[in-house]
Amino acid sequence: MPKNCLVVNLDRCTGCDSCIVSCKFEHDLPLGIFYNRVMQVGPTGTYPNIERYNLPVQCQQCENANCVRVCPTGASYRDPKTGTVQIDKSKCIGCQYCLYACPYGVRSFDEAEGVAKKCTLCQHLTADGSSKPACVHNCPGGARFYGDLDDPDSDVSRELAKYDASCIHMLPEPQNEHPLTRYILSPAYASWKELV
Repeated sequence: MPKNCLVVNLDRCTGCDSCIVSCKFEHDLPLGIFYNRVMQVGPTGTYPNIERYNLPVQCQQCENANCVRVCPTGASYRDPKTGTVQIDKSKCIGCQYCLYACPYGVRSFDEAEGVAKKCTLCQHLTADGSSKPACVHNCPGGARFYGDLDDPDSDVSRELAKYDASCIHMLPEPQNEHPLTRYILSPAYASWKELV
């Protein structure tokens, strides 16, 4: 099974929110529903040694996804073809267990539809392998990459290969989630902070 995910190069992320806007347009998301958010980490330090960076956070595509484990109907599931965590809205009963189970707070509940929603890595665009997610396509800084972590020729693997292991990070895994999303942050720009 592939390990399709995002790699976000924080050395390049300007915090412009294009990923948020392109996602909302692509999925026609109503007010209050977000699949992606950009947090500001910092400023930290003391003058004149101040650090700050932008941290886009979306579904981390966890290998041991709590949201899938707690879903009573199978609405939250891992797609066997793409390896991504998805939601089958026709099976969702609106219990919101998955929202509470996600340690990253990246799921939303759509009151109008009565279902949970989250980043799908634009499965409608990416499932056949011909396109990239809207956030990747529209990132003006070229900070976002999409692909299979197990494929050494994928965009994500090639970007990660450019950096030393000390520059590659992932969000904390409080319950052994094994998130697939990777973040690149070089010490020359800022020090990685454990936020979750």
